[in-house]
Amino acid sequence: MHAFLTEDFLLQTQTGRTLYHDFAENMPIFDYHCHLPVAEIAADKNFENLTDIWLRGDHYKWRAMRANGVPERLITGDAGDFEKFQAWAATVPKTVRNPLYHWTHLELKRYFGISGKLLTPGTAEEIYTKCSEMLRMSDFSTRRILQRMNVRVVCTTDDPTDSLGHHLKLKAEHESPVKVLPAFRPDKALGVESPKEFNNWISRLEASAGLAVKNYDSFLEAIRRRHDFFHQTGCRLSDHGIEHPFAANYTAKEVNRAFEKARQGKKPTPAEALKYKSAVTIELARMDAEKDWTQQFHFGALRNINSRAMAALGPDSGYDTIGDFEMARALARFLDRLECEGRLARTILYVMNPRDNEVVATSIGCFQDGSLPGKMQFGSAWWFNDQKDGIEKQINTLSNMGLLSRFVGMLTDSRSFLSYPRHEYFRRVLCNLLGNDVENGELPDDMEWIGNMVQDICFRNAVDYFGIEVG
Repeated sequence: MHAFLTEDFLLQTQTGRTLYHDFAENMPIFDYHCHLPVAEIAADKNFENLTDIWLRGDHYKWRAMRANGVPERLITGDAGDFEKFQAWAATVPKTVRNPLYHWTHLELKRYFGISGKLLTPGTAEEIYTKCSEMLRMSDFSTRRILQRMNVRVVCTTDDPTDSLGHHLKLKAEHESPVKVLPAFRPDKALGVESPKEFNNWISRLEASAGLAVKNYDSFLEAIRRRHDFFHQTGCRLSDHGIEHPFAANYTAKEVNRAFEKARQGKKPTPAEALKYKSAVTIELARMDAEKDWTQQFHFGALRNINSRAMAALGPDSGYDTIGDFEMARALARFLDRLECEGRLARTILYVMNPRDNEVVATSIGCFQDGSLPGKMQFGSAWWFNDQKDGIEKQINTLSNMGLLSRFVGMLTDSRSFLSYPRHEYFRRVLCNLLGNDVENGELPDDMEWIGNMVQDICFRNAVDYFGIEVG
């Protein structure tokens, strides 16, 4: 029997342990997609306590607490910070076999040196007090946390109307070993089904672009101006969180009609909205290709399905689920249209539903063009899938149907500065799978060869792929 969370955690063979400790463990982190608040990095913020950094905004934990019968007052409500932490500490023992159990104790160990002590109601006060005191020290400011975890690049998620003031501040300082760059997230440009919110966003777009949006063409021009500005600020990636690929046939007249209806406060029909979204997504993809960006698509989340909770708490509160949208045909049409135009940018595709793993892994193989290794990427196991089983499924599918060796690896996709052990978690799973293959005779016993591939996946492939200079 093995002890819990030793330095050989998740590593079942000697080969797996060698791959992890000798090759993966100390590799830097290239976090090319996350939701860290750039304002807190620019301010080099210190957090007041463990609740402040660990529980605010973490809907993974909120979902577990609700499932454990914790009232909302102790989750997102007006309870005190220590009360909320006590409620989380009482939930943690109930998360056994959920990745939260592993992540919680990895984070306590890696950031705060808490080893051999589990978070329970009995240890809650001691752990809260110790960690909160450490968080108020200069060594635990946001920038020092990133450095502590060996993070070299962070790409945040930014709306096109954002001033990028915090990014500009960081860019002007020229002193941090961590490069922090924006990523272009234009989801609100598609939101014609909600005319009020759509028009409010266009007002912000007009102000940021310095251009009155009088029609669909000026709308696209305003977006292009923001795209140009993001590029000047160092952005090299876009990101799209959409239910499924948009690839309906459309005419300019049809797209203009849907746009004008939304501008007039009228809701387009579903068919009209789909044509509009298909047109805008293509235009955004063309902009990415022109600037040699990487475009990312996160498919398959069915969002805010609890309408009462949505009304009370708003979005991103833990009420999203896995959708079962049709993928293959629309994805093929979308990628093929761009390919035929010669404007298919580097592309990373993520799926919420693991049912779609094979669809994406085989689809990307049809659009690899030899221009660079792994131009089309099957993105890492995302959201509900970034646990041991989901990571293994994504790695195995990519291995069977593509080139694992060209994979750009893990990302945090998190709002928390304490989430970086997820990269460690991924690396341990990867090394364990490869170690098992070697010891089963399914791969050669060549540690230098396989170890170099591991290091490529952990960091070097991302550096080569995104073309972002790393200090």
